[in-house]
Amino acid sequence: MAPGTSYDVIVIGLGGMGSAAAYRLAQRGKRVLGLEKFTPVHTRGSSHGGSRITRQAYFEDPAYVPLLLRAHEMWDQVERDSGERIFHRIGGVIVGPPESGAVSGSRASAEQWGLKHELLDAQEIRKRFPAMRPRPDEIALYEEAAGFVVPENAVRAHLELAAKAGAELHFEEPVTHWEEGRVTTAEATYQAEHLVVCPGPWAPELLEDLQISFEVERQVQFYFTPEEDFAGHPIYIWDRADGTEFYGFPDIGGAVKVAFHSGGAICTPETVDRTVHDHEVEAITNATRPAMPGLAGTFQRAVTCLYTNTVDHHFVIARHPGHGDVTVACGFSGHGFKFVPVVGEILADLTIDGATRHPIALFDPARLRGGA
Repeated sequence: MAPGTSYDVIVIGLGGMGSAAAYRLAQRGKRVLGLEKFTPVHTRGSSHGGSRITRQAYFEDPAYVPLLLRAHEMWDQVERDSGERIFHRIGGVIVGPPESGAVSGSRASAEQWGLKHELLDAQEIRKRFPAMRPRPDEIALYEEAAGFVVPENAVRAHLELAAKAGAELHFEEPVTHWEEGRVTTAEATYQAEHLVVCPGPWAPELLEDLQISFEVERQVQFYFTPEEDFAGHPIYIWDRADGTEFYGFPDIGGAVKVAFHSGGAICTPETVDRTVHDHEVEAITNATRPAMPGLAGTFQRAVTCLYTNTVDHHFVIARHPGHGDVTVACGFSGHGFKFVPVVGEILADLTIDGATRHPIALFDPARLRGGA
């Protein structure tokens, strides 16, 4: 369509959430325009890095579990329809003292929702996963349904399916202004009945009128050639008694990936330091050595990504409280990618019907705006 043509929906941002929303909206017969600041499947935001953990025994809050059950179904459907390999079910372990937030929270979610899981003592952890060296007081929750998704493949698949369903997708066309019913870019002004805003780390800029405090946090993903065999290892999250928390993946393509979950520098997408420094490599090496001494063998490379954090680290998914024809999805706080397909479905529901059958009360922006 030519500039100035009216659409049913304009989706701003075509990373994980925006690409899924564009697909689900176009699939339901809507005339969709998708706008992206960068090239397809870019590395400037949060939807890259080769792997993202997915799990169902969710320590962050049991309220997420129904969404994860639906997301796992939808990953399978997206794979079938696109031909992309996205979801790798390889199992996962959450390790730490029994009272740690990650272990106790995962156990609570698993028990509340009847999720299949095993509790392993330190001896059993070492027996089944020899690369791990837990302390005697540490245990693990093992979840067979866990694994990882490939974010680049997921975004690519959703973009291809969106285009196949009739969505018009524009890349390297940054949005300079939006208001209800109208979006202005560096190239043109477009009209739409509804907007869906999925800004990733550009939320503080594009959603300033939400009156929510977002912090954009720099994170680093490290890749090593390990000194032990990690080929058949599950994904893992290790919540250490000393307060450190790191997570990682098996050997994928000749490298293991590991990262801290929090503690990165606060930045913006424009000011982020994308250089990874020697002291950062030393920090992750020292943190993982007691628990997994063969992990950080020979350093290969590292890449940065961005978390967009809310104060409580829960998401924001809702109709915009100040604009009835605008739906927003943001603040995914470093644990959102596993929800991509179901968030796309929720955004389509909210846009078309104004409501969704999925439980999203936890993501109401009113909680972050003093209940206003």
